[in-house]
Amino acid sequence: MGRYLIEPFDRSDRYATERYQGAAGRNWWQCDPTLRLLMRRHLGDGFAWAEPHLDRLGALTGGLVAECAEESDRNPPRLEKYDKWGRDVSEVVMPPSFHTAKQALMTDNFTSPAFADEARAHGANPAALGAAWTYLLDQADIGMGCALGTGGDMVVSLAEKYAPEDVRDRVREIFANGFYSGEAAQMFTERTGGSDLAALETTAEPVGDAWRLSGFKWFVSNANGSAFVVLAKLPEGAVAPFLVLWERRDGERNGVRIRRLKNKLGTKSVALAEVELTDAEAFLLAGEGSGSGLGTMMKLTNASRLGIAMMGLGVARRALVESLCYARAREAFGRPLIEQPLMRRKLAELIVEVEAAQALVFDSHLGPRLRLAPALVKLRAARLGVTAASDAIEVHGGNGYIEQWPVARLLRDAQVNPIWEGGDNILCLDVRRAMLRENAHEPFLERLRALATSDLVHARIEDLTKAISAWAALEHSVAEARLYPLAQFMADVYAAALLEDQATWGLDDGRKSLVARLYAEAHLADRGPLRGIDAPVADHFEDLLTGVVTF
Repeated sequence: MGRYLIEPFDRSDRYATERYQGAAGRNWWQCDPTLRLLMRRHLGDGFAWAEPHLDRLGALTGGLVAECAEESDRNPPRLEKYDKWGRDVSEVVMPPSFHTAKQALMTDNFTSPAFADEARAHGANPAALGAAWTYLLDQADIGMGCALGTGGDMVVSLAEKYAPEDVRDRVREIFANGFYSGEAAQMFTERTGGSDLAALETTAEPVGDAWRLSGFKWFVSNANGSAFVVLAKLPEGAVAPFLVLWERRDGERNGVRIRRLKNKLGTKSVALAEVELTDAEAFLLAGEGSGSGLGTMMKLTNASRLGIAMMGLGVARRALVESLCYARAREAFGRPLIEQPLMRRKLAELIVEVEAAQALVFDSHLGPRLRLAPALVKLRAARLGVTAASDAIEVHGGNGYIEQWPVARLLRDAQVNPIWEGGDNILCLDVRRAMLRENAHEPFLERLRALATSDLVHARIEDLTKAISAWAALEHSVAEARLYPLAQFMADVYAAALLEDQATWGLDDGRKSLVARLYAEAHLADRGPLRGIDAPVADHFEDLLTGVVTF
């Protein structure tokens, strides 16, 4: 056992360090009643079989994976550009902590085909278990979540549809352990930007049944992967997706060169690089006609947005647990922070917001496939990750600003989620596209009407219906400027309706009804000219706390 030098002032019980255990070291399945509620709902008769797996995963993510995440943050990947003969090898060297965590996660990979088959055989929904797996992983390290999950579904889906048979077999071999294997990456963004495809500079030239790509990609996450989806321009000028493997068909090194790794604010456990393509062998992931694979790719991009929404939720949940743990231990003015009225208000609000985001994210993964959901859910959950991490730092006070405490990294990591797969403005434009081209608001509104139970939320659904009609009649530029408040309104009502539906499941003691009511009052109710200051005093904190974390 380690020995510490005890200073005279450290003898007070106030400095007993064992009182300050945060989220790390806990079993994140056992201490999360909200996740258990969701799994009981979505796994049904398969819950009993799945629970030991979830329990083991909760111990793994809260233990080894969380510990490795801190070490990988301190010792990020490095680039070995040349070998001893001066040849460009562009080898990304990952820290030992990354390999340790990845190996443990792959041993318990809920997203692998073998595990999915076993789950089905025992009556458990593999999609629900996969969502739980990523939710728990993202609380430990969204960088690892990115490294394992960057575009694997996109690579496999497009390759199965369009790649030559021998290349398709190679892709199957690479992803034998599932989409979340750390073998995929996307090469979309260039120095001209990521969203303006017309400005793309990477070119493609046909060579037999393959192509040769040349260009320079500015942001490539998981650059140490083996298979990449790359956007490039066809000779006639249209943009199309291509498959590029690290090795060519003949087994030789492909024309993929890593210029440098980016020195990032956060998510340091995933290697982000600048990559040069020099006559790289590639395969068109599209049928006949210019750029015909982009539609499929954009559908898969929406799936990636849901993955990033899960990352935002994971950070928010971790920030909440860290805040609750610290507030229970820290004393001020003669009593713990968690007993102080203003702190209880802040924590209660954070609990409600996190559970609302949880409802959105899990519904988008496991509920009906709503075209509007990916953009709206990422808009809300990615931003909540940032604000929740910031709140956690505030709860910790000056300690939160210090890197030796866990919440500083959370804030650094969370900031990337609103950027990945489109910022708020891009998401709002996608909402517009979905409404104008696909009338996607109609099934969305019908879904809300089926979920809601209170007069307040039903009234706001009808208000939202009127708001969409009024928005559609606006002049084009004015309508674009009003997209953000409209999307926020949609997300507010969507979350409120989902929480009300959860309250009807009968899987708790009525606590979800309280969460649903508090969320609706905060986001949808008319709080009057005094903004609720004159409302009856009601401290619901203890009721909320019992259902959010088990200490």
